Amino acid sequence: MPGMVLFGRRWAIASDDLVFPGFFELSLRVVWWIGILTLYLMHRGKLDCTGGALLSSYLIVLLVLLAIIICTVAAITCVSMKGTICNPGPRKSMSKLLYLRLALFLPEMVWASLGAAWIADDVQCDKTVVNGIIATVVISWVIIVSTVVTIIIVFDPLGGKMAPYPSAGPNHLDSRESSQLLNGLKTAATSVWETRIKLLCCCIGKDDHTRVAFSSTAELFSTYFSDTDLVPSDIAAGLTLLHQQQDNIRNSQEPDEVISHSPGPPQEADLDTELANCHHYMQFAAAAYGWPLYVYRNPFTGLCKIGGDCCRSRTTDYDLVGGDRLHCHFGSILHTTGLQYRDFIHISFHDKVYELPFLVALDHRKESVVVAVRGTMSLQDILTDLSAESETLNLECGVQDCSAHKGISQAARYVYQRLVNDGILSQAFSIAPEYRLVVVGHSLGAGAAALLALMLRSSYPQVRCYAFSPPRGLLSKSLYEYSKTFIVSLVLGKDVIPRLSVTNLEDLKKRILRVIAHCNKPKYQILLHGCWYELFGGSPENFPTELDGGTQGDLTQPLLGEQSLLSHGSPTYSFSSDSPLESPTKYPPLYPPGRIIHLEEEGTAGRFCRSAARYSARWSHESQFSKILIGPKMLTDHMPDILMKALDSVVSGQAGYAFCPPGGGSNVDVV
Repeated sequence: MPGMVLFGRRWAIASDDLVFPGFFELSLRVVWWIGILTLYLMHRGKLDCTGGALLSSYLIVLLVLLAIIICTVAAITCVSMKGTICNPGPRKSMSKLLYLRLALFLPEMVWASLGAAWIADDVQCDKTVVNGIIATVVISWVIIVSTVVTIIIVFDPLGGKMAPYPSAGPNHLDSRESSQLLNGLKTAATSVWETRIKLLCCCIGKDDHTRVAFSSTAELFSTYFSDTDLVPSDIAAGLTLLHQQQDNIRNSQEPDEVISHSPGPPQEADLDTELANCHHYMQFAAAAYGWPLYVYRNPFTGLCKIGGDCCRSRTTDYDLVGGDRLHCHFGSILHTTGLQYRDFIHISFHDKVYELPFLVALDHRKESVVVAVRGTMSLQDILTDLSAESETLNLECGVQDCSAHKGISQAARYVYQRLVNDGILSQAFSIAPEYRLVVVGHSLGAGAAALLALMLRSSYPQVRCYAFSPPRGLLSKSLYEYSKTFIVSLVLGKDVIPRLSVTNLEDLKKRILRVIAHCNKPKYQILLHGCWYELFGGSPENFPTELDGGTQGDLTQPLLGEQSLLSHGSPTYSFSSDSPLESPTKYPPLYPPGRIIHLEEEGTAGRFCRSAARYSARWSHESQFSKILIGPKMLTDHMPDILMKALDSVVSGQAGYAFCPPGGGSNVDVV
């Protein structure tokens, strides 16, 4: 941080990112140099063959060239180790060293080409020497090709536009010029991100929904990164520091004042009942994923159990449940839910942007008509997730502010139209008119299920919704309060998705900027210590920051290119407190749906192993999910199979309950 400026443009790599690649190349070339020297000294007496003099000269020049390259790479590695993330001053000679290193590729390419030509001439010399030359040529070209690939990866399409303002940003311009510059950069960034997304999703169709999703996602990414000059390794270092800082704060806090095992009887009974319901309906949310999740959960027996359904040809049975080619999906759904074929009203695995797969079944055990919506499993679903603007819903609920996540609300509207317009719910209730309606889903499906329940509530007042690991950025504050009467959300541990919203991402960016701005160690040390901490644990008190040495007031100016670094006990970097993502119209604060049950792991069952994990359950307030928590389980806690195991553990009585009232505040403060 900031990105290096070479050849008049910014690159997506910082001057302190070359320690590990430099050390790797240095080790390789030292071994290579020693091998060539040993080869020459041991076999120089055997170079009296035809072309031997040329071969001897080739090896001598190669040794000299390798020695120069080794010295240059060693200098690059040493310089890259100097300074801190936000203090690139000690690394100011890096650009000259890189120009020298790149210049050395020219003679290296020439010499590798000569070696290849010499081998092609089929010169009859000592076999060992010939094999050594072949290895030399191969290694040379591998390194050259790897360097070219690396250059392509770190190429920043916007670098040419940002390089003219490396030190002062746009602040030295008048307001009109500054506005034009920022608008031009934003437009260019949006175009670049849209091109990237289209290339990544080239296999997806180009209908109107897809084009809108491309544009929406590109605008989100370009806006999020428009006011920062972070390279990927800066983000990795910042996340590492935040995790250690977060653990240090938690360890220094007094234990939470919670009432364990003795909550009021009505609320305890309510918690027990809802946990039992969650345990039951999670099977339907998992079944909506079809055969991939079933095989993932049963790696040794899954394919054998559903193999017959995979090969079965389409029959009239399938027409009764939606007409899709279900194949393996139907067998996995039957095994997951334990229902019979006749219990299913409709199953659809139609998957497009803003259009999610879902199933409708009769659950005779709970006397309910269950609608289960699938979560994220495709690029189309990811585009739906990332259409994060807010849009107003037309609901008959008497709530003033009915705004919600655009992509998920569009997906919920699609399922609603299928259920109502196609008569699917009418068919279900014609079979079981006394049953109640229950809508469930996991992840993206949980968000769609919550919004679907809101849309259906006017027609089905007794509707209930169980949202497993729903996204935080879903409902307006008023809709969140309204949904508490009929929606229950379940969150496991540090799961990142129930804490994920545009405003929380903006907060995370500010925390990353703040923690790396007060960093007092080189980046390579932070990453090494962070890897050790993530894998093996350790004391979080040793994290290399000086948060007491600076103030948040230092972090007030926008980052665009390389800013001047302030110094108040430690270097600081600036960022904008008026981010475009904090726009109250396009990206207002959004909240998770309904009342929230939080499953937390008791004790430490290992950083990755969960075989002995024990969990407690409590009602939690949405404020406990107002910050993204960093940790090795922030992603695994979102997996549906992990959530199902945690529910099994809690419901089977393997862990006691800890309880705190729903109005409680956050129990972890993260700076």
